[in-house]
Amino acid sequence: MILVTGAAGFIGSNIVSSLNKKGFHNIIICDWLDHISKRNNLNKLIYDNIISPENIFKYLNKNDNIELVIHMGANSSTTETNFRLIYNFNTRFSRNLWKWCTQNKVRFIYASSAATYGDGSKGFDDSENKIYQPLNIYGLSKYLFDRYAIKQAKKYLCPPQWVGLKFFNVYGPNEYHKGSMQSVIKHSLDQYNKTGIVKLFKSYNDKFKNGQQTRDFIYVDDCVSLINWFLENKNISGIFNCGTGIERSFEDLVTSMFKAINVPPKIKYIEMPENIKHQYQYYTRANMKKVIDKGYKIKALTLEEGVYDYVTNYLLSNDKYK
Repeated sequence: MILVTGAAGFIGSNIVSSLNKKGFHNIIICDWLDHISKRNNLNKLIYDNIISPENIFKYLNKNDNIELVIHMGANSSTTETNFRLIYNFNTRFSRNLWKWCTQNKVRFIYASSAATYGDGSKGFDDSENKIYQPLNIYGLSKYLFDRYAIKQAKKYLCPPQWVGLKFFNVYGPNEYHKGSMQSVIKHSLDQYNKTGIVKLFKSYNDKFKNGQQTRDFIYVDDCVSLINWFLENKNISGIFNCGTGIERSFEDLVTSMFKAINVPPKIKYIEMPENIKHQYQYYTRANMKKVIDKGYKIKALTLEEGVYDYVTNYLLSNDKYK
């Protein structure tokens, strides 16, 4: 039996879809179905049961047939200001899952985030010895759990396999419940359909022109491919970046969207809200050397390929769900 937390969410539902394709149907969904799009994310999936997060430990303690926990559930709002709310779910809940997996010798794969790297001035190296300063409480909550996992693993108080994945800028189908936290590509197409233009934030850093702020954009299918690789390589544990290793600009991203819909780019640069200026990352690029050295071969789609697939096969389709 496989437990997937956040399984009605973005990356989680894509993972369950992939597991189904591999013939795994003995899956427990742990999530709140508090949005119609999250319920829609489950429509094509095959699973055994749905358990709400507040009841998951009661369920786990009564069932000894769980072999793998894939923990994608989180409050992923980078603008949330309630630290207690974020900490309780992203850090404390994760610690409790870690302890349960350790005690019951169950493999554990969880979602960390590139937000743990802060402003990028110290690089994006997934070494377990480097110290970073996240810019927001979401990144801090993920960073605190990463540090906990590293500390516990050094004392051998860890699951038989444990993997933390620092997801960079993921985009793709089934993200529609995320509201303001949806990918820039989804927001861009929505903006264009409503107004005929796409708005991007101006740069307030002399090193970056407007639109040239960069991210390591990765299609959700490529994230799932890396997770599948870890499922096949049970002897590999640790914290690893999940990106392409290539940075691209927001202008590149939006231009790819316009190309996918066969329309000339129409971009307007606007002021950045004051509440995010101090926590804005101007550059991200995953250092993928660590996982490559372990034997993983990156076969990620280019930005243009990923955007084209997402736009034409999902966002413009009558059925936009995976």
